[in-house]
Amino acid sequence: MTIPAITAFSSTLWTAIEAPLANHLWQSTLFAAVAGLLTLALKKNRAQVRYWLWLAASVKFLIPFSLLVSAGSYMGWSKTSAPSGFSFVIEEISQPFSAASSQAAASTALEKLIRLLPTLLLIAWICGCGAVLIFWWVRWRRITASIRGASPTKSGRELDALRRLEQSAGIKTQIKLVVSESALEPGIVGIFRPIMLLPAGISDRLTDAQMEAIITHELCHVRRRDNLTAAFHMLVEAIFWFHPLVWWIGARLVDERERICDEEVLARGSDPQIYAEGILKVCEFYLESPLVCAAGVTGSNLKKRIEAIMVHRMASKLNLVKKLLLTATAAAALALPVVFGLLHPASGHAQSQQATLPVFQDVSLKPAGALKPGDLIRTRFTFQNGVLDAKGITLQHLIHFAYGVTGSQIQGAPGWIASDLYDLNVKTNETVNSDRFKLAVQDLLFQKFKLTVHHELKDAPTYALGVGPNGSKLAAADTTKTPGGFMIKPVGHLEANDTKIKELVNFLQDFTGRVIVDKTGLNGTYDFTLNAEGLTVGSAKGPDSVAALQKAISEQLGLELIPQVSPVDMLVIDHVEQVTDQL
Repeated sequence: MTIPAITAFSSTLWTAIEAPLANHLWQSTLFAAVAGLLTLALKKNRAQVRYWLWLAASVKFLIPFSLLVSAGSYMGWSKTSAPSGFSFVIEEISQPFSAASSQAAASTALEKLIRLLPTLLLIAWICGCGAVLIFWWVRWRRITASIRGASPTKSGRELDALRRLEQSAGIKTQIKLVVSESALEPGIVGIFRPIMLLPAGISDRLTDAQMEAIITHELCHVRRRDNLTAAFHMLVEAIFWFHPLVWWIGARLVDERERICDEEVLARGSDPQIYAEGILKVCEFYLESPLVCAAGVTGSNLKKRIEAIMVHRMASKLNLVKKLLLTATAAAALALPVVFGLLHPASGHAQSQQATLPVFQDVSLKPAGALKPGDLIRTRFTFQNGVLDAKGITLQHLIHFAYGVTGSQIQGAPGWIASDLYDLNVKTNETVNSDRFKLAVQDLLFQKFKLTVHHELKDAPTYALGVGPNGSKLAAADTTKTPGGFMIKPVGHLEANDTKIKELVNFLQDFTGRVIVDKTGLNGTYDFTLNAEGLTVGSAKGPDSVAALQKAISEQLGLELIPQVSPVDMLVIDHVEQVTDQL
């Protein structure tokens, strides 16, 4: 894949996800903040409640509210776009004209950096995600190396205690017990087939009561599937590694899950002092598990855990008020986006749905001959209130109208698209706006000409249209005249009144065969005359022809036409077929 292709892909991707990603991040941040406030209100209750709140905040990072809003928008009423239209006439043009100018970025250093920004951000995200995954993979290798060097335990007081405690905890599948020579703490490794890993010699350092308390703690992790939820949040951290909040949520999840297991160990009758001494001995002789998805016994804030264990203060159950608070919060988190979608149907969805509907009531397409080299064509093209009527128009003209590109932006096209003439008339059963109509014309070109295209961003020769050193000679529009006059007759002679600069840009693009970037900064409407007779239209321009046009623009309009190289959105034709019969 070439660098320009990567830049184009990343730019397109960034344009598509920029706004949704920003919305998703601030919504997830707000959701986590609300979850944090609720945990403060529930700090005297069981750790299980706080754990599920933090887990919900983690899950929210992978489930955007836009999905719920979209669900609501599908059930809501679609909004209809306001009708609008325009009409114009082009006469005596020897080759196709341009319907719209393309906004190509200028070649300044700052603009180049801005164009590269999506690519740089994509590279930074990939590097960050890769670094996190590699870091965890290295740590996982440490754990798997300990398991490979461990020996299964088939007898002994550790195994007897494990089997007895499994039965009392209601765990039906027997857990494999292995003893490792590594210095890792006792822990549970694996998600679907958990293995209990004990360091060699631990039975010599712990009493039977301490050993049973530690094993009970680990069985709590198994029963709750803590390794699975920890692995899920590790995925969130890998994707959103740039967001500090996801790492803080991860620490809170570890903190609360260890408190849950502590509460269960004490609830099963273990002596607080014996249990605390067992944890301290494990911390004294062994290393903490290198991954949160391999649950151990020494995680979280050890000092606070020991204090909570020794105090052995029973956490209170949720009262009715707190239950109602949690229920209302959960209902609001799910219902509000759906209600918003019902009241505000997504315009993108509505437009997409409208664009795919058949909007044409009548379609008439008739071949009207073909141009020969040097022939003049008389094309009449009008579009008003959802009705398009064109006489002697080429497929290239229609592509200009439907896709808003110039002739120089179309690549891979056979020659006949600029020479075969057609008479086209389409009507709709309703008044539609121009954007929706253009999308419908794109579908019409696919249906009639089998036209399929794709976009590519490529560096290409362009021109910048700017104001000359002595200032613009354009006269402000005379409002007493008929507005919107734009006459090309004869070829190369332009008379315009109450006309915007973009119309001049369209005219110049026909003669230069290149995309023209408007850098004039002129936003009003003007009356002007440009006499550039004798020039021919098309992309093959010699230096004398270009110099003559530049001179005419400078002397008559006070503007400059400066050659440059800019990235241009190219419309590449993948497939197209001629229409030879009347449709």
